[in-house]
Amino acid sequence: MPKRGSDTEQYPKHDFNPLKRTKINLDENSPRPRRSQYSYTVGWICAVVPDHVAATVFLDEEHAGLDSLSSNDNNFYRLGRMGRHNVVIEVMVNANGTTSASIVARDMLHSFPNIRTCLMVGTGGGAPSSKNDIRLGDVVVSSAHEGNGGVWQYDFGKRIQDQSFQSTGFLNQPPLLLQTAVKALRTEYAIHGHCLQEAISDVLEKNSRVAEDYQQPNPNTDRLYKAHVIHPNGEESCAAVCGDDPSNFIERPEREENPAIHYSLIASANQVMKDATFHDTLAEDKSVLCFEMEAAGLMNHFPCLVIRGIYNYADTHGNNEWQGYAAMTADAYAKDLLYQIPVNQVNAEQRMAEYLSAPQSDNVEYGEINVSPDGREAEKHSLRERRKRELLDSLHFDRINARYLSIKKAHVKTCEWLLRQGEYLDWLDPRKVIEHNGFLWIKGKPRAGESTLMKFALDNARRSLKGKNNIIIAFFFNARGDNLERSTLGMYRSLFLQLLEELPELQDVFGSLELTTSTRNARPRKLAIESLKELFEQAVQRLGQHRLICFIDALSECAEDEIRDMISFFQTMGGHTASAGFHFHVCLSSRHYPHITIRKGITLVLEGQEGHRQDIANYLDTELNIGDTDLAKQVSIDIQNKALGVFMWVVLVVGILNKEYDSGNVYEPNSGFELSPEIYTSYSVTS
Repeated sequence: MPKRGSDTEQYPKHDFNPLKRTKINLDENSPRPRRSQYSYTVGWICAVVPDHVAATVFLDEEHAGLDSLSSNDNNFYRLGRMGRHNVVIEVMVNANGTTSASIVARDMLHSFPNIRTCLMVGTGGGAPSSKNDIRLGDVVVSSAHEGNGGVWQYDFGKRIQDQSFQSTGFLNQPPLLLQTAVKALRTEYAIHGHCLQEAISDVLEKNSRVAEDYQQPNPNTDRLYKAHVIHPNGEESCAAVCGDDPSNFIERPEREENPAIHYSLIASANQVMKDATFHDTLAEDKSVLCFEMEAAGLMNHFPCLVIRGIYNYADTHGNNEWQGYAAMTADAYAKDLLYQIPVNQVNAEQRMAEYLSAPQSDNVEYGEINVSPDGREAEKHSLRERRKRELLDSLHFDRINARYLSIKKAHVKTCEWLLRQGEYLDWLDPRKVIEHNGFLWIKGKPRAGESTLMKFALDNARRSLKGKNNIIIAFFFNARGDNLERSTLGMYRSLFLQLLEELPELQDVFGSLELTTSTRNARPRKLAIESLKELFEQAVQRLGQHRLICFIDALSECAEDEIRDMISFFQTMGGHTASAGFHFHVCLSSRHYPHITIRKGITLVLEGQEGHRQDIANYLDTELNIGDTDLAKQVSIDIQNKALGVFMWVVLVVGILNKEYDSGNVYEPNSGFELSPEIYTSYSVTS
């Protein structure tokens, strides 16, 4: 019978086929959609780069990265979609080990607080035994066995003289949601078989750059040495130093299905397993199928399902040749698993951040030490932390960043003048804050391009000023959105949430709300606008050496009374912070109304600015396609003169003239076809 993956193999015909769902969109030249950090509900943790690469190429759609992460988050992510699930794929940047895994998982929740379930997917060392025929490229799924939850920390316990080592403690099982999905997929595979190799081949065909390192190696290189055959120290190959004597190998028959899927214990520790005799004992006595170094750090604090592709046999004959392919088999299985889980079931799960802050009442015995802090104080602390997290979550709302995401990036060679503008430089200069209280107000005619300019300034600040004790936050009002998108209540909630996520230590300001409550199930209250203003000001006063830079766009899309109150609040707070030596900068943008006078600040009017005029000229040079004649140049000048600084009018007119030119019609200055800004009013074009 031909092996799976060979040219002659006939795959079973059935409806369950991952290939029908695999639509890779990883073209570096194609635009990647951008999603809010709150859109991601599935965490996907990888230990090493090959695991991360394999997971990324299996995405159905890759998303653009976040513009900024929490200041407490040092991880690296790839974002995307698998099926209907938005997934955060994280790779550990520090050393391997159980502690490192728990740290990176915790940090992930600072930037992606809506994650509700998690997978740990990668490679590990196999533990073949008389009961389990494990081979390179096979997949091991952590599953409960004889009282263990699926992952067993084999180096944690106590050793007593003249007695065998006794493991202590207990690691949690994966969440029920994932256990159910594993059973459903196991049934599907049992009836129809799997198509993992087909899925891998399809993905590698679309990502040829990684194919060489991630395709299946020659099966002849999968050799299982007997336990007494030890590879000498050094980098020489096994073929060179261990020989090809058949008596050194464990003979194994051909299998019908490759790769095979196994379900039982995964052994985890803070050490590399390279002892064939020891792991043979654990494989026989404990039904351990795989050895690795990260999962034990997660299970009690960050419940997840662990999936490992086998790339060596956890002995002295380390074989990295199979690492890329083993990562692919694990990720192919994990993707099939996600397709078993409906989106609404994931959304119904508790946020993992809430789980971490919930009271943990059970005492856990670790070796000779019984960890049992004072129950009453621990309960109070846990409850306060839980309420704090609930209040933080209550600040979020749907489409919190929708307007920003809908604004197109600035056209090439435009908006850069702002970064050199004297008013903008003075606004950011900490030595001049006392002169303007940190206030800059950019004004322009309707559709002059204020929002595009603000997005450009915000993105530049996030790139050039992030770190260095700078915190960048922003809100873009949206008149077409729901109430929170066009109100100062939504603005305060958004700005306050961003600030607390960037500096989590400021979350202590919630203490003034008397979070401790007598009932564990009390629902968190929504903060009223006056409470939000008070808490926001308290947080700003605790910035210390940090500088807060805030961008607020489109004030004219909010009710005037609300804007007047907001301006008054920021003016008062700006005066206090400036005199106290705090660094608080606010950049506002609006049309020329509402007509509100600020006591102290800098005003920048777009019309008349040479940089803004040059932006329009640059746009015409690159986008007006009506030939390169003197007449075309005169048309460009005519448009600039009639635009009166309204950038979006220019965009509209360029589209009309290009279309007319392609149809054989040429616009001439002073002709009967009059170009005036009034024609813009009949079109609905967003700036």
